[in-house]
Amino acid sequence: MSSIVKRRHDPLSLLYLVILGAQLSSSVAVRYSNHTSVGGVQPVHCLPDQASALLRLRRSFTVTNESVCTLGSWRAGTNCCRWEGVRCHDANGRVTSLDLGGCLLESPALDPAVFSLTSIRHLNLAWNYFNGSQLPASGFERLAELRHLNLSSSSFGGHIPVGIGGLTNLVSLDLSTSFYVVEDLDGYSEIDTYSDPSLWLVEPNITSLVANLANLRELNLDWADLSRNGPEWCTAFSNSTTPHLQVLSLRHSILDGPICGSLSSIPSLTVIDLQYNHLYGSIPDFLADLPSLSVLRLTLNNLEGQFPVRIFSNQNLTALDIRHNVGISGSLPDFSSDSKLVKLLVSHTNLSGPIPSSLGNLKSLNMLGVAATDFTQELPSSIGELTSLNFLEATGAGIVGSMPSWVTRLSSLVRLEFSSCGLSGHIPSSISNLMNLNWLALYSCNFSDPIPPQLYKFTQMKRLYLHSNKFTGTVKLSSFYEIPHLISLSLSNNRLSVIDGEFNSSGEMLSLRLASCNITSIPDTLRNIRVRYLDLSDNQIHGAIPTWAWKIWDNMIALNLSHNQFNTIGFNSRFLGGIEALDISSNLIEGPIPIPIPSPGIEMFDCSNNLFSSIPNNFGSQLISISYLSAARNNLSGEIPPSICDARGLQFLDLSYNNLSGLIPPCLMEDTYSLGVLNLNANQLQGELPHNFRQDCAPEEINLSNNWIEGQLPRSLAYCRGLQVLDIGNNHINDTFPCWMSMLPQLQVLVLKSNQFFGHVGPSAVRNNENHCEFTNLRILSLASNDFYGTLPNNWFKSFSSMVAESNIRTLLMQNVFGQFDRTYQFTTAITYRGSAVTFSKILKTLVIIDVSDNAFHGTIPESIGELVLLGGLNMSHNALTGTITSQLGALHQLESLDISSNGLSGEIPQELAWLDFLSVLNLSYNQIGWQNTRNTSFPDILKSHIHGKHWPVWTSIVQAMWQLSSKHDITSFG
Repeated sequence: MSSIVKRRHDPLSLLYLVILGAQLSSSVAVRYSNHTSVGGVQPVHCLPDQASALLRLRRSFTVTNESVCTLGSWRAGTNCCRWEGVRCHDANGRVTSLDLGGCLLESPALDPAVFSLTSIRHLNLAWNYFNGSQLPASGFERLAELRHLNLSSSSFGGHIPVGIGGLTNLVSLDLSTSFYVVEDLDGYSEIDTYSDPSLWLVEPNITSLVANLANLRELNLDWADLSRNGPEWCTAFSNSTTPHLQVLSLRHSILDGPICGSLSSIPSLTVIDLQYNHLYGSIPDFLADLPSLSVLRLTLNNLEGQFPVRIFSNQNLTALDIRHNVGISGSLPDFSSDSKLVKLLVSHTNLSGPIPSSLGNLKSLNMLGVAATDFTQELPSSIGELTSLNFLEATGAGIVGSMPSWVTRLSSLVRLEFSSCGLSGHIPSSISNLMNLNWLALYSCNFSDPIPPQLYKFTQMKRLYLHSNKFTGTVKLSSFYEIPHLISLSLSNNRLSVIDGEFNSSGEMLSLRLASCNITSIPDTLRNIRVRYLDLSDNQIHGAIPTWAWKIWDNMIALNLSHNQFNTIGFNSRFLGGIEALDISSNLIEGPIPIPIPSPGIEMFDCSNNLFSSIPNNFGSQLISISYLSAARNNLSGEIPPSICDARGLQFLDLSYNNLSGLIPPCLMEDTYSLGVLNLNANQLQGELPHNFRQDCAPEEINLSNNWIEGQLPRSLAYCRGLQVLDIGNNHINDTFPCWMSMLPQLQVLVLKSNQFFGHVGPSAVRNNENHCEFTNLRILSLASNDFYGTLPNNWFKSFSSMVAESNIRTLLMQNVFGQFDRTYQFTTAITYRGSAVTFSKILKTLVIIDVSDNAFHGTIPESIGELVLLGGLNMSHNALTGTITSQLGALHQLESLDISSNGLSGEIPQELAWLDFLSVLNLSYNQIGWQNTRNTSFPDILKSHIHGKHWPVWTSIVQAMWQLSSKHDITSFG
């Protein structure tokens, strides 16, 4: 799974900013400062009002030690047309260009004086610092002559002013925030800006922004928040609105939706860059028909479907990047030597192969990423002829064999990755030929044998990922510390034993991952190495976390000590440092849950599966920045402290499987605006549920099962329109069937079992006609063990459309990511399935179940249930159903479990049931039914003729049991 995490900047980022700013400013100085006369003609003097406006603007800026422009030439009484970064019209002395891009000046806000420069055509204030201020709501509309506007990477926030959309002469508009992406393990990427990553320019209506910009050729809104546009974002761009658009860059803009067809009407498009978003659907075939398209970048989205290989027929295409879209399938075509491709990146997709040997024809290629998931092959040796390659990446289980020998002849390689593949064997010693490598990733394959010593000699190496293979032997950490520029190392999940070695120097690393490395104590060398991301999980480290460690880790970002044998935090039950993500789950730590100090920084905290006994009363008030908190499966007792709601940004809270008692704090449901998951399952909570959910409530899962909760379900829960899972099973709720929940458009799992619900279900439970009780997205419904009565409405089941036709499933599991660190959580529920109580820790989106057992329903089995063809489990047992078993059940070809026992059913068992190939559990006992004879063959013989393989032993035991029950439990003759 690919995901993104936004990180705060660090000193290295700021240094990069200064260098980049200096380069930009140097360019500015060359182009725009100290204009001299041409041909003996004296330069025009600027008008007084223009100079006055510029001086007011100058006073709003502060020159700092990092600034690379001093604006020293901006002095009253001198010709402003000769000032640094200023150009004027040769005839009238009005300012036409102001370019302070890359000056790294500071200002509390954009001074309105700039709007007095009404003749300006070029305005560039990029790479300055405006302190998170909002762009002025009015003023831009006065700059009617403006052609080029660049306010990028200048720390503005808030809404994009409406006036910018009225600048009809704009040719280029850049409101982006520059950011860098550090790809890490398994498609997990870090994204950071060179300024404050919490600042976003927001455009809720991009259609309105560009509707009047008919002259626009370049649009860059990278890192702008376009999320409120929804799937319609794309329709803003068409031949009628932006007919001359050439460059469309919307990277990391929180886009959600498909790539729509309106782009096909803009033939001038040369660059489409939509990386790092939430786009879904297929890559449109019409992109192949854009005659000028040169660059197409769609990295890290949720795109799927067959890749349109016609795109490669575009002779202008130079760069294609669709990496980390695991739903994209297909294969690469043959390539001719006249292709202009320089970058071809299709790795980390579901392309099946074969990988064509004609890749060797792409002599200009410098970046290549390929994938083969199904078609088993060795990598074509022709790739070894691409001597200009500096980037080579190959992924997919279809890539087999040993590491190709030709790889070590690609001496220009800077990055080499073989991951999630079938390559095996040792790493050849000739890898030492690739001395320019700064990224080597050989993970999730089958490489074995000891790690070759040649890897310790790469002087340019920065990132070395060797995890999830079969490497053996004992390795010394000190050997890797000797690599001078190494900042990331992963040795996790091999067959290695990692020991310290001797290392007395100090150093810094970005990440060090040593999970499952047979480590028995925290490496002593970490006293001298400052690490930002440290993973020591799944080892055999025991005892207390040493005090020296907390002191060294004071500036760490993420720390994973889970699945060890620690028994105490080791620092007075509190820990020091500015750690933002801490995982100490699955240890043996006792006492109160620790509170980090200094506390405001922690955002993700997992202390589940320990022996913690209580939650401190001030817990939430000390963790006001936390977004993800899991303390499940401890020994917590007492009440949930109301201070938990002081964490206003809490997105995920799991306190399940404890001994918590008392009331659920009303603020958890009534005051929090971001809580996406609330799991309080298996405690001793009591009382009624809070009744006043916010109108903008955010829950996607609420699991309150296995408590002592009473009263009614709060009707305000209908405000939570993103709710997907509600599990209130095994409580004391006394209420009628909640037809009003059919207004929740995302609801997929509804578990009401083992309560005191009563009355009719379906439309007959509604007193008026305003609600038709249609649960169109429901896939799991459990009403078992309540006091429902009446008939099961035939038409009601017809509304369960998600049980009838497969929807466009983008992910197989019901899950989401929460918190700043994109912690993946898989939704859970507990129901009766195949005759047993089952807790699903992962809910497959293919799981479709109806359980109405142990109620007082009467009447016949609704024939419409036979239309729910995706149904995998059906339990209608322990009711008062009568009539015959409808033959329509024979249409449920996905059915694995059918229980209609303990009813008053009569007649014969339909022979259609014998054709249910996946049926492994069948319970028809305690009814008045018998076998249907067909051509003198008994029903058990029919079953044996058509049910084969692994299910037959189960069938045999069931049939034998039914024979034994026939004389005792009113099952009539078997034919």
